[in-house]
Amino acid sequence: MDSLTELASIVDGKRLLPPDAVAKRATSYWNSAPMQARALVMPSTTDEVAGILRACNDAGQSLITQGGLTNCVEAVEPTNSDVVLSTEKMAGIVEIDHVGGTAVVEAGAVLQTVQETVAAEGLYFPLDLGARGSCTIGGNIATNAGGINVLKYGMMRNLVLGLETVLADGTVVSSMNRMLKNNAGYDTKQLFIGSEGSLGIVTRAVLRLFPLPHSRQDALVGLTSFDNVVALLARLKSELTGSLSAFEIMWNDYYAAVTDEGWHRAPLARDYPYYVVFQAEGSDPDVDDARFGRVLEAALEEGIIVDAVLPKSEAEIRAVWSIREDFDALMQMEPLYLYDVSLPIRDMQDYVDEVYRLVEQRFPQGKAWTLGHIADGNLHFFIWPGKEGDYYDAVNACVYDPLQQYGGSVSAEHGIGIGKLKWLPHSRSQADIELMRTLKQSLDPKGILNPDRVIPHQ
Repeated sequence: MDSLTELASIVDGKRLLPPDAVAKRATSYWNSAPMQARALVMPSTTDEVAGILRACNDAGQSLITQGGLTNCVEAVEPTNSDVVLSTEKMAGIVEIDHVGGTAVVEAGAVLQTVQETVAAEGLYFPLDLGARGSCTIGGNIATNAGGINVLKYGMMRNLVLGLETVLADGTVVSSMNRMLKNNAGYDTKQLFIGSEGSLGIVTRAVLRLFPLPHSRQDALVGLTSFDNVVALLARLKSELTGSLSAFEIMWNDYYAAVTDEGWHRAPLARDYPYYVVFQAEGSDPDVDDARFGRVLEAALEEGIIVDAVLPKSEAEIRAVWSIREDFDALMQMEPLYLYDVSLPIRDMQDYVDEVYRLVEQRFPQGKAWTLGHIADGNLHFFIWPGKEGDYYDAVNACVYDPLQQYGGSVSAEHGIGIGKLKWLPHSRSQADIELMRTLKQSLDPKGILNPDRVIPHQ
């Protein structure tokens, strides 16, 4: 039986799209070109996923797993010889346990839907990122997503208690643990979190939930030096212990660009060297508001910050956070390259200065814009070379080469995919890379799962 005929029989034919139908879809959020694939299959159950993988493995058919298509490192972009497995028909929220503080969720569930569903039950799932309305839980797990709340709640890895995963040969590994403590042997789910679909396909997960915060305070502040940014972070971590959930930095170039005419309204003057938007969450609105106000007032009096705005309504809060999350103003520049790195906070300003120096040296007409989560060591760059053409490798060198001296990572939260494969040795030792290759060969000996992503198959 032809492999596509077999796949069609597994999903009753109605959930398998041929190449002409696949081409009506965009390749990804970042690439609007028509998608190319041998076929796209949409399973609705774990058993169907297992059957699809068995068939592909037997035929040596490469398989690319897709969720919300918001990946930034070319991890989900297929070729016309690949079969695509989309989790879009596996989007259920199966169970919410109020007592245990967990939710069982299918891989294709959209992050924002999960957030809103559990919030309606008085619970809170804290993973949050700008792509919340499109990205899926399976994709969040596959990339070990971070976002704005890592400071308090950790990465996706910290929010997953159990997983159900299908291996390349169709074996279902169901470890749907619901406990915080479980030391019964190896924690095998960790193999698949952050593996970008290269070791197995996540079908369901047990997520950790928290009580819904009863209070929230937000502020956008202007600062005159990076030293003051660091001082403010230290002050907030000390005096808002347990409640500080987000601390996001924007260099002036980024803030000025996204608040330029025709884009976001600037709540603060546009000439401060640095801007920080931060958030605290708590359980007592009156007490929390008062404490937040005292900390902010003291920081102003001491000159750590020079200006501040405190949004109060939900609309005002969203407007402030949109400045940090909505970068459509920059997306008008072509070609534009996005970067996601991490390094010790103490080295950030020297590193940013060196990246800017290299960009200016290599691309005199180019521009760079910087922002980041900073409290977890994560920075993002947007870099425009200032002229048409493919300058990906040259811009990569400007960003990644100086990172080595600080012991930084070429990927803080976006993953490796294909886009960063060449630069993986900048952040991982040869022994690390060989161990990853051993895992890949053990779990996917034919190399069918997301081939040549994260680690090349040999």
